[in-house]
Amino acid sequence: MWQNLIETLDKLGEAYDKLVVLGEKKRSALVGIDMQGLSNLLDEEQLVAAKIQKLEQKRIELLRNLSQSDKTLTESTKAKEFYRKAPSLAAEKKLIQLHERLSKNVERALTIRNNNQVLAQCALDAVQGQLNKLSGAAVEPTYSGKGAGIVTHQKKFDFKA
Repeated sequence: MWQNLIETLDKLGEAYDKLVVLGEKKRSALVGIDMQGLSNLLDEEQLVAAKIQKLEQKRIELLRNLSQSDKTLTESTKAKEFYRKAPSLAAEKKLIQLHERLSKNVERALTIRNNNQVLAQCALDAVQGQLNKLSGAAVEPTYSGKGAGIVTHQKKFDFKA
């Protein structure tokens, strides 16, 4: 079971590596306003996220099974303490190494995701501004009851004419 845990952590690390690479590509697509490229990246990202979810479920199941075999381990046991229960020193070192790799990759993926969210929101705001400009919309100097700006549109065309 310990070997299965090592393999699962390794696969999780690889999946997060892919997620980080996709996140960096997504940043380039957002900056370059490449909507087709962004769509393709989102599809790939969805596949990687599904793979991560399956691997996470497997990891949790393996940890649960391993903890049932040793009564000194509980849900509050830290990962490094858990890995010290591995049957060999080599397995313990490998588990700790994979755990640290996974932690760094998850942190990088979250940072990239947060940065991409900011870029996406800025792009949407720019698009909204351009659409408002094209439609002749104006934002009133007051706010609605929900705290949003009040947008009025000029009538540019009379379609009934």
